[in-house]
Amino acid sequence: MATQYFKDNKGHPKPIGGPVRRRRVLLCGVLALGLLFFFFVPWELPPSLKDAGLPGISRANVAQLMKTKGKKVEVGEIYGLLHLVTGDHEQEHVLSNALQLDPTVPIELSVYAAGDAVDWAQEQALIDKEYPVIVFSKTYCPYSKRAKELLAAYDIQPPPKIVEVDIRDDGNVIKHLLTRLTKHSTFPNVLLRGHSIGGSDNLQQLHENKTLTKLLEEAGATPRASGPK
Repeated sequence: MATQYFKDNKGHPKPIGGPVRRRRVLLCGVLALGLLFFFFVPWELPPSLKDAGLPGISRANVAQLMKTKGKKVEVGEIYGLLHLVTGDHEQEHVLSNALQLDPTVPIELSVYAAGDAVDWAQEQALIDKEYPVIVFSKTYCPYSKRAKELLAAYDIQPPPKIVEVDIRDDGNVIKHLLTRLTKHSTFPNVLLRGHSIGGSDNLQQLHENKTLTKLLEEAGATPRASGPK
C-alpha cells in the first residue's frame, strides 16, 4: 500500500501518520508483548521481594484479583435479621412496627436496617467475627434451656449470643423468618456463622459424636472446654 502524504504549512510533503502514529503502534506492540509474557510465561517474585513480605503475589493471584475486583458480594437476608437482633436497635423491635410486613416472603435488607446506611458485606463479616454462635431461644422452653446449658459447658469465646424470642414483641415475626430462612421452625435454633445446625437434639447429637468442637472452631468460636462430663 502506497504511503499517503500531506503538505505542511510550508508546502513540504509529509507522510500521513508519521512519528506520532509510529509511536502509538510501538506502544501497542509493547503492551501486547507484556500481556503475553504475563499470562503465558511462568514467573514468580524474586526472593528479595518475597522476603520483603510479598509472598502471595504471583501470576495466578494477580489474574484472580483482576477477575474478582469490583464483584459485588451477595449478602443473604439472614444477616439482615442477625443485624437486627445483635445491633443497637435490638430493643426497638423494628419488625413489629413495619406495616404490611409479610415474613413468609423475601424482605429487603433495608427494612432490617431501620433507616440506617449499612455496608452489608462489612456487617456480615463483623457479625461472623463477633457473634459466630447465635441461639434463638425461648425463656420457658426446656429444649432451649438444655441447648444453652450444653453450649455453656463448652465455655465458648466469644460467648454465644442468646436471643430470647418470647420477650420480644416481634417474636412471632422472627419465628416465621427463621422458618423461611433456616428451614428450622422450632426453638431453639442454633446458628453458626449464619447457618442453622438445628435445635437441642441436633446439638446433643453433635456433642455425643464429638464433632461439635470442630464445628465451633470452624465457625470462629473457641471452645475452652469439652462440654459436659
